Amino acid sequence: MRAQLDVVGIVVTDMAKSLAFYRLLGLELPPEADGEPHVEAGLPGGLRLAWDTVETIRSFDPRWQSPAGGHRISLAFRFDSPAEVDAAYDELVSHGYEGHKEPWDAFWGQRYAVVHDPDGNGVDLFSPGA
Repeated sequence: MRAQLDVVGIVVTDMAKSLAFYRLLGLELPPEADGEPHVEAGLPGGLRLAWDTVETIRSFDPRWQSPAGGHRISLAFRFDSPAEVDAAYDELVSHGYEGHKEPWDAFWGQRYAVVHDPDGNGVDLFSPGA
């Protein structure tokens, strides 16, 4: 059997807050999506990113519980330059989002930073060439 990854889903407690965060990273999401229980955005290469409210998830999985004690996956957004990583980190933090790890020059040759989205998911910001 062979399958193709098509959608990465995020469970959110507040759709509007989550979408505002991802808009700052350049995703085009219409304002009316803020009130929807399920939202999808097409990404370059055909992959889709989807957001579902906790209520939506519990509508088909009533026993769903939010993970505790950390995250198991993160999303990584690539920028063209180290300066863009620094600027994106600063902008997100200035909007009140949690900066988890300030930008640094990683030993693997990238400029890297980590912020948390409104639901505590790790979101990596990186560029080639530290």
